[in-house]
Amino acid sequence: MRTVTLGRTEIVTLPDPKDPADRQKYRMDWSALLDSGEAITVSGWSTDGLTTSSPAIESGAQGASVWLEGGSAGRAYTVSNRITTGLGRVVERSFKVEVAER
Repeated sequence: MRTVTLGRTEIVTLPDPKDPADRQKYRMDWSALLDSGEAITVSGWSTDGLTTSSPAIESGAQGASVWLEGGSAGRAYTVSNRITTGLGRVVERSFKVEVAER
């Protein structure tokens, strides 16, 4: 599983590309952006070309995960996670996944 730790605004490009045939789990760590005791209640994922499956809110409700597969070698895909918390806050952050033959 690859974990993305977020800052306030930037879009992170992950350093280790995935192969087009790989199916890998990615986790968004929201703990730095959430207040103490604030928990994720809804998590949705979107991407500009990869296939997503099995979205989940992680134990402790400070992270969200999804499985990604597919893509074309030589491309970078934006993956976005939009969450709603128990306090009613809605936040969305994105990261990029590069795809390369391995």
